[in-house]
Amino acid sequence: MKKIIISLLLLSAISTFALNMPSKDELNHVGNLIYKNETGLRKEYLVHWNKGEEFPSLGIGHFIWYPENFKNGRFDESFPGLIELYKEKGIAVPKILTTRYSPWTSLEEFNAAKAKGNMNEAIDFLENTKDIQIEYIYKRLDSSLEKITAISKNPEHVKKQFYRVANSKNGLYPLIDYVNFKGEGVKETERYNNEGWGLLQILELMQGEGTGPEALAEFSEKATFVLHRRIDNSPKERGEERWKENWTNRCATYKNQ
Repeated sequence: MKKIIISLLLLSAISTFALNMPSKDELNHVGNLIYKNETGLRKEYLVHWNKGEEFPSLGIGHFIWYPENFKNGRFDESFPGLIELYKEKGIAVPKILTTRYSPWTSLEEFNAAKAKGNMNEAIDFLENTKDIQIEYIYKRLDSSLEKITAISKNPEHVKKQFYRVANSKNGLYPLIDYVNFKGEGVKETERYNNEGWGLLQILELMQGEGTGPEALAEFSEKATFVLHRRIDNSPKERGEERWKENWTNRCATYKNQ
């Protein structure tokens, strides 16, 4: 009976707990890890277009920016929201980044513009404002729990697993990185064979109780499973198998930082 009461008290605390704003140093540390994950710490990749994709990705989080002629917006377009944050803070943005849609409409057009040096100002700007970008990513995480519990069939379980990770030492990094990397898992368009690959799907699969290394190891394991399942379910023409090793290695960092 005593164990049951303690468990109920813990669950109640979890239900009302809110994320504490991390320090600037903590956020910058996480930002550098994300920068490494997305670009290998190579400045030129702050403005990039992956082969096989229909849009460019910018910044330390490789935020998606759709061309105007792109009609198949399966994934969250996150770059315009970052620009809005710059504007809210009164930060002047290079003109090339101020259009509603990507000024480049194809990989070939993008590569030609980059070769001419047309993106150098934008690359320098993104390099010098990494702190704003990690703040933007953190804000997405901070609002994610409400979104995922709203559609989960087991919201208390999801909330419990979220805080198992969040309350673990170094637990902020895997949560922030994964939400930026693969989203909350709430969009119907972010599914292959009706199976998603976002934070929601990871938390639903987790079953453990404790915080600390145990929670981070389970998060890493379930993230790997969810991404491998995505690859197995993905249309063959997308060639997502080519990302398997990189995604697996990224998930391994969630338990080792």
